[in-house]
Amino acid sequence: MDGGLSPAVVVFGQAGRDLVLPIDELPQPGASAVVHTHSEVLGGKGANQAVSFARLGIRVALVAVLGDDRAGDEALARARADGIDVSCVVRRTDTVTGLIVEILDREHRWRYFEDLPEAVQLTRADVEAAGDLLARSDAAVIQLQQPAAACLTAATMARKAGCRVVLDGAPQPDHRRALLESAQVLRADGHEAALLTGRKIDGVKDAVHAAEELLGSGPEVVALAVEGKGNLVAWPQGHAFYPLDDAQTVDTTGAGDAFVAALTTALALGEAPREAGRWAVAASALTVEHVGGRPRITAETLQARLAAAPDPQLVQHRGPNK
Repeated sequence: MDGGLSPAVVVFGQAGRDLVLPIDELPQPGASAVVHTHSEVLGGKGANQAVSFARLGIRVALVAVLGDDRAGDEALARARADGIDVSCVVRRTDTVTGLIVEILDREHRWRYFEDLPEAVQLTRADVEAAGDLLARSDAAVIQLQQPAAACLTAATMARKAGCRVVLDGAPQPDHRRALLESAQVLRADGHEAALLTGRKIDGVKDAVHAAEELLGSGPEVVALAVEGKGNLVAWPQGHAFYPLDDAQTVDTTGAGDAFVAALTTALALGEAPREAGRWAVAASALTVEHVGGRPRITAETLQARLAAAPDPQLVQHRGPNK
């Protein structure tokens, strides 16, 4: 970051271009549809989370891969303008920068078309080059959509550096146990939680049972989405459920990225898991109210949302996790 400030958080994940196309409905084969507007921005889960941290006032570095093309130049310039340390963003030779096209219909349903070749995924060498960043950081956020070997390398290095390790997603089976054991925080959506536990998450009780199982695997805080109902945050002494609020949902893209950034920020600032969950849900709600995954949250808008947010439900306390 300009000025020589060391980052507080390092994000390991995807970066590239997001092209968002709102339409009324998908056309039939051989037909066309009117695009009401369009936007092309810096995107990918890694970039979205990094932007969220920066907008919340947290020093952040991004470890990701861009191509050596014009799109990569533009993405890197945008990240710098957003206040993100890009010193460990890799520019892969003879590689096209990743692209995600989002088609958003009038019912607020999205469809993604992804051009994310293997060359824009992180390697162990890419991660190892970020060692100095981790040595000066408080937390590492690792997106488990990246190759498992790179994720495990990042988690191992972060843990050795004394960083809080935050995993986002479902670890691939070959390194699942080691990754979970390395983590202090795990966030997963309903589908990912089912992959992790073999348990379908149909309601709050399912999420509670899944979270208890995952807490026993290593993480100290587990956040699980309950599709269509809300979010659960659990820790060894209790859990809290946060029902979906009255946010006017326009597009759910990026909601999970804002959730992870706000949860990590709150924990880094010393908030208890129950309050950190409130931050995460508020950030997610702010994100679904506009088109596209690029975050617009700020510390001020988040605090305003928190002031109006209800307390979580079903707070229960247990003994130490088995």
